[in-house]
Amino acid sequence: MQEKLKAFERLLNIMDDLREKCPWDRKQTFQTLRNLTIEETYELADALLEEDLKNIKEELGDVLLHIVFYAKIGDEKGAFDISTVINDLCDKLVTRHPHIYGDVVADTEDQVKENWEQIKLKEGKKSVLSGVPVSLPAMVKAYRLQDKSKQVGFEWENREQVWEKVEEELAELKEHTIKGDAADPAKVEEEFGDLLFSLVNYSRFINVDPESALERTNKKFQYRFQYIEAKAKEQQRDLRDMTLGEMDLLWNEAKTHGK
Repeated sequence: MQEKLKAFERLLNIMDDLREKCPWDRKQTFQTLRNLTIEETYELADALLEEDLKNIKEELGDVLLHIVFYAKIGDEKGAFDISTVINDLCDKLVTRHPHIYGDVVADTEDQVKENWEQIKLKEGKKSVLSGVPVSLPAMVKAYRLQDKSKQVGFEWENREQVWEKVEEELAELKEHTIKGDAADPAKVEEEFGDLLFSLVNYSRFINVDPESALERTNKKFQYRFQYIEAKAKEQQRDLRDMTLGEMDLLWNEAKTHGK
């Protein structure tokens, strides 16, 4: 424990030095750091998806730096510092885990989540959904909205019901797109959104993270397409001069290489 505390103290001291002596660090504000923090978070997400332990460690450090940086700026403004950030977090964790630090019983993950949402409402949250960030990517937001509403019983009974909803939304989308040029673009977009939302809902029932699943498919597509590009270059050919059949053969060849 002492070694961990010493390492954290070292980071805080370095942050103080950078804020005082480095022209770039001295210039930063909450707003200038915001986009950089988002970028670092996505880099961590990529490392987590690949379970790349070396990069996970590195990206965790980058994210931690941003947390310490924000706390330093908060301290300069007289609003908060790293100790209040940590202590407030500890207080929240204790309060929201009464099954650990109190006499509430919660033997399952679902019970823990239900207790968590009820406690948040007692703390003044106006809605079960209020904790979902506005700026979350749409697919992640859909998953979180559904998961949170589940905590108060707003949930399908089984996966069969959810799949029926997926088929219903797919049929409605097909009904509107089959009209071709006569289709109402706004209605097509609405039905497409409904279909995606219902598929995200189904993902929860089959224990699949839709964002991670789609990103894995993105990476798979990228690998296979770039394989086609590389093979075309070896043959000194332009992709635009190749037939779809030729590219499809290379696509299938890429599958045999592991992705």
